[in-house]
Amino acid sequence: MAGLDKNTPSPQSITLHQQSRVLEIGFSDGQEFKIPFELMRVYSPSAEVQGHGPGQEVLQTGKREVGIVALEPVGNYAVQPTFSDGHSSGIFSWDLLYFLGSKQADLWADYTARLAAAGMERDAPMLDKGGHACGSH
Repeated sequence: MAGLDKNTPSPQSITLHQQSRVLEIGFSDGQEFKIPFELMRVYSPSAEVQGHGPGQEVLQTGKREVGIVALEPVGNYAVQPTFSDGHSSGIFSWDLLYFLGSKQADLWADYTARLAAAGMERDAPMLDKGGHACGSH
């Protein structure tokens, strides 16, 4: 888990916008970001998404409509969202949220490139470990 980088500005406000599905976060340096829930879910720092080492990442699909049903503080350095698909093990430090907000365009480009390389669609159901669409068997 990423710790809080002492050079990362601190958050001054956090607002969940359920209808537009974005987390709005304002930082002490004046930067404000609207981070889509989908982007947060796709780049969750959890082992379920990131794997347990390089090359073990799990490509996330079917997350366009994901919501956040709860957002809990973790100490003074992070928040832990519970997503509407049940995912709740990712802890988002302030530096990770700043990174996601400031690098959105690059992260979306990387995500769409990974989808294309895998021959997957953004809205395709998640595949289980056997290569089947979840709920298809």
